[in-house]
Amino acid sequence: MSIGGKVNYYFTGILIILLVLFALFGGPKARGDTTQSNVSGSNTAIEGGYESTSETTYQSGSESTTTTNNTTNSDIRSSPPTAAAPSFSAQSQDVCATGASGGIQTFGLGISGGKSFRDLNCERIKLAKVLNDFGMKVASIALLCQDERVFEAMINAGTPCPIDGKIGDAALVIWQKYDHERPDFKTYVKRMDERKKADKLEQIAMTKEFERIEKEKEKEESKKKKNIDWKPTK
Repeated sequence: MSIGGKVNYYFTGILIILLVLFALFGGPKARGDTTQSNVSGSNTAIEGGYESTSETTYQSGSESTTTTNNTTNSDIRSSPPTAAAPSFSAQSQDVCATGASGGIQTFGLGISGGKSFRDLNCERIKLAKVLNDFGMKVASIALLCQDERVFEAMINAGTPCPIDGKIGDAALVIWQKYDHERPDFKTYVKRMDERKKADKLEQIAMTKEFERIEKEKEKEESKKKKNIDWKPTK
């Protein structure tokens, strides 16, 4: 082997020895005041004399058992069934009645009901129409006059409603004598009271106006009298 080859062996041996020594003694050393903490697989160095305590420590040969208890409470309420209220139909029927119904439903009990109501005004119109068709016009009008609106309209028109077989002015005399029998008696009394109040106020206003006129006349007469008394003589 040549001298150059021996030099290479020596150089390689020395390099290997230096690398071993560097690996053993030349690497970074942990400081005396440094504590290593492993949390969630990461390494964190805490300096300054602090101590770190791991939340969970597993020794060699230990087991970790995790038990999960899940409690689920369900409060499910289903909607109650619908209380079917009875239906009332007056279509295509020659009746004068209207219906009303209703119902209430809870989780344990449901109640529904209905009732029909007579329409007296509808009955009156139908009866009056039948009487008029039979030629009983006065009787038809008398029946319609049971409605206070019709009665008042007939009075205002100057054609009082029939009463006791009387029509026209003869019927008006009876209605004035027995006004408590009028279908619009309450409205009539209220209207008469308001008219009396209006008449009274009008009378008071007329009295004041008459007194004012009298005072002015007295003043005029007094002035004329003074003028006559002070008239110089020739």
